[in-house]
Amino acid sequence: MSRNGLLLNCDLGESYGSWSMGMDESVFPHIDQANIACGFHGGDPVTMQKTLQLAKKNNVMVGAHPAYPDLVGFGRRSMNCSETEIIGFMHYQMSALDGMAKNIGLTMEYVKPHGALYNDMMKNDDIRLAILKSVSDFHRPIKLMLQATAASEEHQKQAEALGVELIFEAFADRCYDDDGKLLARNQAGAVHDQEKMLQQVQQLVEHGTVTTASGQTLSIKADSVCVHGDNEAGVKAIQSIRELIQS
Repeated sequence: MSRNGLLLNCDLGESYGSWSMGMDESVFPHIDQANIACGFHGGDPVTMQKTLQLAKKNNVMVGAHPAYPDLVGFGRRSMNCSETEIIGFMHYQMSALDGMAKNIGLTMEYVKPHGALYNDMMKNDDIRLAILKSVSDFHRPIKLMLQATAASEEHQKQAEALGVELIFEAFADRCYDDDGKLLARNQAGAVHDQEKMLQQVQQLVEHGTVTTASGQTLSIKADSVCVHGDNEAGVKAIQSIRELIQS
């Protein structure tokens, strides 16, 4: 944890079979929270096991990273699912990681949806409610991680009504619009380079704000910052971000 209380989280364990993604071993020493894929967009039993072992070795908090059942599309395609279906596939994935973590003496402490499921949770009340219910109905208390936006107070009230504790996150490498939402990846400037990434984190640490695509200053109250370590440049950026928030 940094001196200002901000944590760093990263999506990990997304390799599948012979297909490799990310540089997990290089990332783990620099983060606080690992969002571990549970098999529906990436990750397989062996990968999940290896990732949990890395979390244990590096004393990193473990969270489930469930997705729509979309392995071919890497969980980046929205699906028209009922509340019952969402709760079902959430519990399926959460329970898998929960059991595997417990088997090696770890505790799964939170859940952060992946990709399209995460985006849909942020913009669709029904999907967010289904996800909140899946967390509320889990066999023990766990937290839900979601994006800090202008609607955070409303989301907090929805969660409290179901007895769910939230973790609000900001993004190091993504540009925001004036409503506090992330720019779509296909928009120019949606993904920051390393220099802009560090500038955004520094502004967040020092002032609790980010600068939007239009140049406005937006207040962000976050508990954790999401970083990505898919390549060597990403890993170096994570190291720099860690140094920045601890300075």
